[in-house]
Amino acid sequence: MGTQTYAESDVGAFKVEALQAEVFRAVGVEINAVRQRLTERNASKLLANADLVIDGFDNHASRALVTTHCRAANLPCLHVGLSADYAEVVWNEAYRVPQDAAEADVCDYALARNLIQFAVALASEAVLRFVLEGQRQNYSFTLRDLQINREP
Repeated sequence: MGTQTYAESDVGAFKVEALQAEVFRAVGVEINAVRQRLTERNASKLLANADLVIDGFDNHASRALVTTHCRAANLPCLHVGLSADYAEVVWNEAYRVPQDAAEADVCDYALARNLIQFAVALASEAVLRFVLEGQRQNYSFTLRDLQINREP
């Protein structure tokens, strides 16, 4: 089951470059893609000119590094994360770095793609509220939070 939205034409490309192309195709926005692993030694340099950091890492070490750097630099950072059927979109001020999950990969969850798309939608809402209104809105949810009513 695919949880990624990459196309066949993206095969062989680096994820960051495929994502850069996908964002441009979807909304016409150019982003600066940097194909480099984030480390303690290069975090300050890689994040130096950022106006906003969006953390989508899937491991404790990278999330902790981004959290620490952004707090020290007073840099706005939005964290987007998943676990089983739960997702959260949390600004750095209220964020607690989770430990690496001992459970199965969230992408193995049967409704993972739905969860991912909903998390992206809420993260987009959070970014828009921040950019347009200066608000930092946090969200958390599970797929069980949603209710669909069947019509008779």
